[in-house]
Amino acid sequence: MSRWIPIDYNPDDFANRRHIGPSPAEMAGMLKAVGADSLEVLIDQTVPKAIRQAEPLDWPALSEAGLLARMEQVAAKNKVMTSLIGQGYYGTVTPPAIQRNILENPAWYTAYTPYQPEIAQGRLEALLNFQTMVADLTGLPVANASLLDEATAAAEAMAMAKRQAKSKSDGFFVSRDLHPQTIAVIETRAAPLGIRVIRGAAEDLDPSQVFGAIFQYPGTYGHIRDLSADCAALHEAGALAIVATDLLALCLLREPGAMGADIAVGSSQRFGVPMGYGGPHAGFMSCRGELKRAMPGRIVGVSVDAKGNKAYRLALQTREQHIRREKATSNVCTAQALLAVMASFYAVFHGPEGLRAIAQRVHLNAVTVANALRAAGAEVAPDAYFDTITVRVGVGQAGILAAAEQRGINLRRVGRDRVGISIDETTDADVITRLLDAFGIDEPAEAGTVPAIPWELLRESDYLTHPVFHMNRAESEMMRYMRRLSDRDLALDRAMIPLGSCTMKLNAAAEMMPITWPEFGALHPFAPRYQAAGYAEAIEDLEQKLCQITGYDAFSMQPNSGAQGEYAGLLTIQAYHKANGDGQRDICLIPVSAHGTNPASAQMAGMKVVVVKSAPNGDIDLEDFADKAAKAGDKLAAVMITYPSTHGVFEDTVREVCDITHKHGGQVYIDGANMNALVGLVQPGEIGGDVSHLNLHKTFAIPHGGGGPGMGPIGVRAHLAPYLPGDPREDGSGAVSAAPWGSASILLISWAYCLMMGGEGLTQATRVAILNANYIASRLSSAYPILFMGNRGRVAHECILDTRPFAEHGVTVDDIAKRLIDNGFHAPTMSWPVAGTLMVEPTESETKAEIDRFITALLAIRDEITDIAESRVAVEESPLRFAPHTVEDLVAEWDRPYSREQGCFPPGAFRVDKYWPPVGRVDNVFGDRNLVCTCPPLESYAEAAE
Repeated sequence: MSRWIPIDYNPDDFANRRHIGPSPAEMAGMLKAVGADSLEVLIDQTVPKAIRQAEPLDWPALSEAGLLARMEQVAAKNKVMTSLIGQGYYGTVTPPAIQRNILENPAWYTAYTPYQPEIAQGRLEALLNFQTMVADLTGLPVANASLLDEATAAAEAMAMAKRQAKSKSDGFFVSRDLHPQTIAVIETRAAPLGIRVIRGAAEDLDPSQVFGAIFQYPGTYGHIRDLSADCAALHEAGALAIVATDLLALCLLREPGAMGADIAVGSSQRFGVPMGYGGPHAGFMSCRGELKRAMPGRIVGVSVDAKGNKAYRLALQTREQHIRREKATSNVCTAQALLAVMASFYAVFHGPEGLRAIAQRVHLNAVTVANALRAAGAEVAPDAYFDTITVRVGVGQAGILAAAEQRGINLRRVGRDRVGISIDETTDADVITRLLDAFGIDEPAEAGTVPAIPWELLRESDYLTHPVFHMNRAESEMMRYMRRLSDRDLALDRAMIPLGSCTMKLNAAAEMMPITWPEFGALHPFAPRYQAAGYAEAIEDLEQKLCQITGYDAFSMQPNSGAQGEYAGLLTIQAYHKANGDGQRDICLIPVSAHGTNPASAQMAGMKVVVVKSAPNGDIDLEDFADKAAKAGDKLAAVMITYPSTHGVFEDTVREVCDITHKHGGQVYIDGANMNALVGLVQPGEIGGDVSHLNLHKTFAIPHGGGGPGMGPIGVRAHLAPYLPGDPREDGSGAVSAAPWGSASILLISWAYCLMMGGEGLTQATRVAILNANYIASRLSSAYPILFMGNRGRVAHECILDTRPFAEHGVTVDDIAKRLIDNGFHAPTMSWPVAGTLMVEPTESETKAEIDRFITALLAIRDEITDIAESRVAVEESPLRFAPHTVEDLVAEWDRPYSREQGCFPPGAFRVDKYWPPVGRVDNVFGDRNLVCTCPPLESYAEAAE
């Protein structure tokens, strides 16, 4: 009989046994490799003691079971109603096959933005399907791969029109039939750009006074009308016409492109994506072909690989904001890829016949309701509509709204004497009965059969004609299509994604589960607040924890991407200056070492960017900074710094930078992109920061979703709190996104992360992230120069490998990145922040075994570079240049100077579970010169194969 030996292992310790990769024994070995006696000694050598926070993060951790029990309690405080509020948000049915195989599948939600196309062919195809769907339904030939939401898409379209219109006017017409939150965001975005917003009825439009105009179709209160004459009049005056529209309505209505629209925008939410109390949902934009190179955001294009096979890629990447910096036309950095993929599969799942059937059912249900109300003597408007009507109820408005709520239905309050009703896909006979009962109608409604759409507004053209939308929709076939696409990709469920500045950490299953619960997913963002008590509790507690983590006093959860957070932070600073009579402050100092989208955000906020040099060691050049701050004087609005810097080091002079800025009356914006090196150790609000945004999709465990969703809430010191973004439902709010709490449903993921990690676990995660990065730097420093190190020879949570010396042998950073694919790895961040380098961030979640596999791969690549340098193989004939190798290389004729095994199974690669990229190296230049952004016909694949 064995003796009883107590075990100190706690299987419920999420932070140390689930989230943090290396075991205590492995950490000891790693510390030995980096030359530190303990983890605390390493942190003392890395993080300047002068900025370390005094008080530890102190809340206790929950187990996974404890978390889910807490989430169930909070979810029960939300009241799930049938929301017929409309206003851009609608009930929808997510096909279970899509919910389980896309939304709940880590192969889809843990992937990164497809900057490495060879390992992203699956989601690129799904996004190309999304673009094709949007282009077809809007009747415009080019669409992008999603924007953040409808309101920000409309604001982007306004800025695009300003750049492209022949008219030199500064006026932009906003039809009053736009959704109120869209108007609010447009007005926020217009002010810093000097755009004069003119609001009015469509018939009040004077085309000669504007560079563009935007109309809602169908309107926010349901009106539909032919916009052809408006578009023609705008074109005559050299202005552009923008239409905010609804994809489901366009299955029946004449498309914007057929009426002369230049740009169409909207949300794809009702294509199978839950409302989620505001998001995330994929906004869309499409445009005329001549405007395609001015379109913001990402565009998936078709190119060829090294063998001439069709291959997908992100087109026109030179427009990316971190490359163009202050010359960028937009600061869009996060798309909504996961949600765009869901919407695209919804269209594939239903096909054009299914979508048309859903649209017809929605419309005829609206007709049924309108007819019943009119028969009872109610005044219903408009006469022509798709899914939305308003009913004049006079002084009985409050009573009708209350009666509907008593029957489990939310209606929209319109003015003082009307209520709005928006029918959606989930509306059935029971809902209609309860709805009419709220109006005192107890007679069974006679089903509507005659459309309320004028004959001339009925759609004539075909859509979704590509074979992908006509595939056999048996669930077995759909399931296999989704699996085939996911198998073409490399996500976190296959391997480490060591992208610097992107923090690709574990997205725990327990954190993800609640977002698909109806208590969280089925809430309309404009539902009465008493129905969202659970959300209020979660958001308030998350805000309190983020305040404790950052040292700030208040947070706005509204920005729904990191770039939106940057922008919102700068607008908050501007509003503060104006309130203090310092409206002249418009200069923003940005060091070269700051995050890449900072200059674009500053430019969008109406600030003048002044670049500050870096010292040779990568730090901010303090002398240059002080000189430029002094020259700016009373015009200094802000400084934008990233801490630790994008060079991967903690700078000792950060307090000095903040002090200089404050001395000249400026405000300090600290970019939260690298917060994963600070949590529990340093509070940006305590070292001199006035405002920071946090990338919840980095540090706080929201998955990247193949290129989004993201959240970028901003924290501020108390003096800035009154100037945070306001509610988008209110005029003059300074709103930056469509919903009051942005993509509210995914805030639950970050809250769950904080609850399961506890304060101590979050701090330990930061320490281990720094250990993992220093371990990689130490192991690779003899093979690759480490570009920047701190004053004590340590890096922060990421390190930069300098591959520029290999250029003299013809080896490029691209060669190394593509060769890593053969090893089964996503490449680190390429050529940013320094051209010709690789920025590596392992995060705390990666195990020592995976990190060692990555190191093995890079050391083997270094040996292959040595073979080239010592003339044993020419670079043109090396495995580096032929990388990545595909399955075709195993069966093709072989005349290369290296073996098939070396090419296809290099050190570090798995043999049994080897990842095979579906295409060879993609030709970027060909793709940009021959821009194809919708699904090519199947014949083209046959031609490529020949």
